[in-house]
Amino acid sequence: MEDIDRQIVSLLLRDGRMSYTDLGKATGLSTSAVHQRVRRLEERGVIKGYAAVVDHEALGQPLMAFISIKPIDPSQPDDSPDRLAHITEIEACYSVAGEENYILKVRVERPVALEELLAKIRSSANVSTRTMMVLSTPYENRPTIA
Repeated sequence: MEDIDRQIVSLLLRDGRMSYTDLGKATGLSTSAVHQRVRRLEERGVIKGYAAVVDHEALGQPLMAFISIKPIDPSQPDDSPDRLAHITEIEACYSVAGEENYILKVRVERPVALEELLAKIRSSANVSTRTMMVLSTPYENRPTIA
């Protein structure tokens, strides 16, 4: 990827609503040149979409936790993501190396809801769990491209 494309991606990571005009000013390109580059980045799958960043506390889901799971019976098929896909409190599911098979990022309104969610996860996927509650988030979703 060209340096100018990396710069455009970096700017959009910081502000996905940045206008083509502002992107052009920041990169030294014309508005139409920026528009073409962004379109090509989207077509190539470098830019997969744009999303709103929300305040989960304001949405009534202030409690975030990471739940690692592993199957109770390792000889069973590895289909935990499919078995858990219907659970809306699960924000992300990561396949990982190590003792556990997956780590789930979840958000709920209070500790009792987390307890209920853990029971739902265990019964839906026949897994054991290990939970880490997030106390604070100094930063997340930081742009990794410079």
